[in-house]
Amino acid sequence: MFGFLRRKKTTPLTDEASTQEPTAAAEAAAEAAAPPTPAEAPAVAAASPTSAPVVAPASAPAVASAPPPAVTPEAGAARSSWLSNLRRGLARSRGNLATIFTGEAIEPALYEELEAALLMSDAGVETTAHLIKALRTEVRAQRLASGDQARAALRSLLADLLRPMEAPVDIDRAQPLVMMIAGVNGAGKTTSIGKLAHHLQRAGKSILLAAGDTFRAAAREQLAEWGARNQVEVIAQAGGDPAAVAFDAVSAGIARGTGVVMVDTAGRLPTQKHLMEELRKIRRVLAKALPEAPHETILVLDGNTGQNMLAQVRAFDEVAPLTGLIVTKLDGTAKGGALAALAYTRRERPIPVYFIGVGEGIDDLQAFSADEVAAALLG
Repeated sequence: MFGFLRRKKTTPLTDEASTQEPTAAAEAAAEAAAPPTPAEAPAVAAASPTSAPVVAPASAPAVASAPPPAVTPEAGAARSSWLSNLRRGLARSRGNLATIFTGEAIEPALYEELEAALLMSDAGVETTAHLIKALRTEVRAQRLASGDQARAALRSLLADLLRPMEAPVDIDRAQPLVMMIAGVNGAGKTTSIGKLAHHLQRAGKSILLAAGDTFRAAAREQLAEWGARNQVEVIAQAGGDPAAVAFDAVSAGIARGTGVVMVDTAGRLPTQKHLMEELRKIRRVLAKALPEAPHETILVLDGNTGQNMLAQVRAFDEVAPLTGLIVTKLDGTAKGGALAALAYTRRERPIPVYFIGVGEGIDDLQAFSADEVAAALLG
């Protein structure tokens, strides 16, 4: 399972520190010329996420350390609980799909029932046709005979389809890393920002939040509540220009050396052209505050909206090119087939699903895993 966040192999604080790191060829030459004695062997120091990297003494050849393991927010019992919530949230789709493969033999009627079940799960016509064709090919090639074998094959095919959307967030690509969060009303943007801030703090990042929904007091209050919960400052102003708030937040983040600046934006429907144009303006202003910002443009999607997710992704991507997605509310009556439709329709340029949410708890936002979603859908 992918971790939440991706870190650089090394994060030197100064150019001088980076110049002390030898190349692989230089290390090999040094080792060949004079193998280190036990007393001269370089020490490997484990640094915390916020500490500076340790520079090896000049008398001993430095060893390039392997990248730290991906940061995962929960393990063990908490992870099992989260997976249970995911399975429960996708129970409707799983019930329709799993019962098809109960027979001891693969009958022609199985494909017809599977087609209906996939359509009912919001997989869409094209995605359904693709999966059934691939399953037929796999059954013939592997000479599968039982329903259980066919279900395992479909689970593998579904995981392969979803896997291009598996990716972590590179949190060290810039400082501050500027994230712009967008979505329709009620998708769970502000809540997702609060949960994401919590996990970024666990990775050692300092956070600054910008309340870009300047006209809705409840939105500012909700973000302020999450800020207080995470002990994170929130930059906000009532009735002001959202782009100005975003600019002020990034400028403050640069001045303070903040790790991540997250900009909340007002919920908007793709049909609201003036609000969609406002997203363009926010992006332009962010780029003026910091070149190449926003580094991440993330769309939050309500998992209960099914095929409507595809239209939202298309509309928002045209206005503000998306770098990632968060799919929320998969603990309710969500039809998980829409994730497969999203993967298939975006197969030429997949947009990573960074996180999926299955509840209201602060740790109920977890990294997307193709294998886990496929298993939750097909058992």
